[in-house]
Amino acid sequence: MSDFSSQAVLDDDLDLGAAQSRKKTREAAGTKAAAWGGRGLNAAIGVSAALVVAGLALWAVQLSGGMVQTGMRNLDSWGLYITSFMFFVGLSAGGLIISSVPKAFGIAGFGGISKVAVMSSIACTVAAIGMVVVDLGQPARLWELFAYSNLGSPLMWDILVLGTYLVLSCFYLWAQVRAEAGRMSHTALRVISVVALVTAVLVHSVTAWIFGLQQGREMWHTALLAPWFVSSALVCGTALVMAVAVALRKVGYLKLDQSYLVKLAKLLGAFVMVDLYFFGCDLLTEAFPGGSGAEVVAMLVSGPLAPYFWTEIVACAACAVICFVPALRTNTLLVIGSLLAIAGIFCKRVQLLVGGFQIANLDYAGPLTSMQHTAWDSGLSGIYGGMVYWPTPLEFGVTLGVVALGFLIFFLGLKFLPLRPAEEASPSK
Repeated sequence: MSDFSSQAVLDDDLDLGAAQSRKKTREAAGTKAAAWGGRGLNAAIGVSAALVVAGLALWAVQLSGGMVQTGMRNLDSWGLYITSFMFFVGLSAGGLIISSVPKAFGIAGFGGISKVAVMSSIACTVAAIGMVVVDLGQPARLWELFAYSNLGSPLMWDILVLGTYLVLSCFYLWAQVRAEAGRMSHTALRVISVVALVTAVLVHSVTAWIFGLQQGREMWHTALLAPWFVSSALVCGTALVMAVAVALRKVGYLKLDQSYLVKLAKLLGAFVMVDLYFFGCDLLTEAFPGGSGAEVVAMLVSGPLAPYFWTEIVACAACAVICFVPALRTNTLLVIGSLLAIAGIFCKRVQLLVGGFQIANLDYAGPLTSMQHTAWDSGLSGIYGGMVYWPTPLEFGVTLGVVALGFLIFFLGLKFLPLRPAEEASPSK
């Protein structure tokens, strides 16, 4: 039974004359896979589990002492946790899109990395949900969200869509395994792929609407935010899948021809350019003479968020150059380009969330106290003259624990689930 993702497509920019070298690589793959599936993978699982336990301990400290231990205050009520939530939702959606598009449209895929991409999507989704949980001051009251839910709120939409998305991702992975074993038709798998693709786009659109429908925040209130979120998800999701694919091929877990990496690189470069285009359109609209968002653009270009802005621009531009120049498409540079793209999108998330709270939408916020913001004693001019929010060490520690949970789930998937194509599976796993 054929699989769309396993169809080979020749690339005109790729020199396919190194067949002998690839043969030697494949011969060594079995030995590497055995090592990876043994001590190496077990060590990765152990380290991730230890970091998860440490994160849980720090979260307990946060719960016992209250959210005042974080850098978040009334005027900047979202911080590192929600920034990371947006980031991981993008990573998860991008991974599922990369996996589902080839099967949904019956086109060639990327060399059998589909199940690995879905597993990375599941891990990132769990991490995203974890970020929301640790952001709650009273997680024991989570049930009230469902008991007294407001279905007209974008926050509730996101909760429902994200939960559905996680279940669907797990079901989609199961369906791929069944189809690969000949127990599910291609038609059924294609239908599931289409549903997964729509859900992946929807989950990031709904996340964007949480911000884009807030009229009181100049930086957030734009119709471009939803497509911009989707394009960012495609960038960081594709970058993550490519980095993971290169790493797993390096350790012998996957047998992946270089042509598939070239295809992913070209796709990543195209996604980066689309994302930068959306960003440019938004900046032009905001900064054009008479535009109400000129202050926002100034804050990004030369204000307190300038380091994040220019890091995003430079990192994404460098990634595009690596992806589009054939001579630069070495494995090392492809991984570097992928990491640059991921870092750029994370900077974009920081700009969006922190920037939304950076510009005061009230002339006078009433009596200033330490409970409202961290720089309360400097007045509004001092507060908004620099960064309103900066995470505390406690927030960094809890975030690291949640990120480790994502890694732990992914590593457990590699160890116990048939994520490699059936023809590549070996008893050593």
